Amino acid sequence: MLFFPLSITLPVAALAAGMEAAWGYPAPLLNMIGHPVMWIGALIDRLEHVLNRMDTSERTRRLLGFVALTLIIAIPVTLTAGLLGVGYTLLPAPVMLLVQAGLASTLVAQRSLWVHVQAVGTALRHNGLSAGRKAVSMIVGRDTSALDEAAVARAALESLAENFSDGIVAPLFWTALFGLPGAVFYKCVNTADSMIGHLNPRYRAFGMAAAKLDDLINLPASRLAALCLMLAAPRQQWTHIWRTIKRDAPHHRSPNAGWPEAAMAAALNTLLAGPRSYGGKMTKDPWIGSGTSGAGVADLERGLRLYRRACGVLIAGLLCAALGGMIGA
Repeated sequence: MLFFPLSITLPVAALAAGMEAAWGYPAPLLNMIGHPVMWIGALIDRLEHVLNRMDTSERTRRLLGFVALTLIIAIPVTLTAGLLGVGYTLLPAPVMLLVQAGLASTLVAQRSLWVHVQAVGTALRHNGLSAGRKAVSMIVGRDTSALDEAAVARAALESLAENFSDGIVAPLFWTALFGLPGAVFYKCVNTADSMIGHLNPRYRAFGMAAAKLDDLINLPASRLAALCLMLAAPRQQWTHIWRTIKRDAPHHRSPNAGWPEAAMAAALNTLLAGPRSYGGKMTKDPWIGSGTSGAGVADLERGLRLYRRACGVLIAGLLCAALGGMIGA
């Protein structure tokens, strides 16, 4: 089964969010069978190895990248739909709703994002700058070897804001629309973008389709993520946060990341984004926000508290929508 009514998909999304917030992805399960994103990544790696030939023209590599993306989406989504179809013939619908929610929860990252960002603050507070640089290097793609404490804290806050959108709001948004197949579809595209959607000689042509589609499907979630962060802040800040989003989000290098980052920057009264180094080259990215660039561990901890409240806002919204959907059905 590929398409479900909202009276099913909305409860699936709400339950998935609650399950993942409560339990995360169990470590024993990770050690035993890996993670669904790892399985998708293995498929992407294999297709890239076979199809992305550097001795062909850019036009051919763009076409093959489109073919690869089609397979990256079609294979997992078709398998998911087939398994659900079998499940609904063997098990009662309420049981399958819980099964969908449990499986969809594996594609959400509330707990793991909290753990990784909190580790940066803990490292800075207790083990110094070098430990903070090492911890933040696990969650950002920029050069971290020369970052000072403020830059480490800013990088962690930017990752927190962006991944709140990409890792939590977006998979739940697509789950709310299409159930588990929607979550799988989103994760396939997002994982492909993270692996092959880079502007370097190897991936510029082959990964173009993945990068463009990822930008498109993250548009609604990035706006929703900014709204959740704004609602999680004190009410007297809402006007300031909204004005900052409207002013600064369009100037971000990403069509999506600027929205939650601007909301985070305004809520914490700090500057985010700005110049940073990738591959030894400094960018000239503009600053987002209107506060100070001197972020520290305390600001990172405030950001984590804001993030937790934003997750609560999101889950509450999903629960209300689910109840409304079930009543309407």
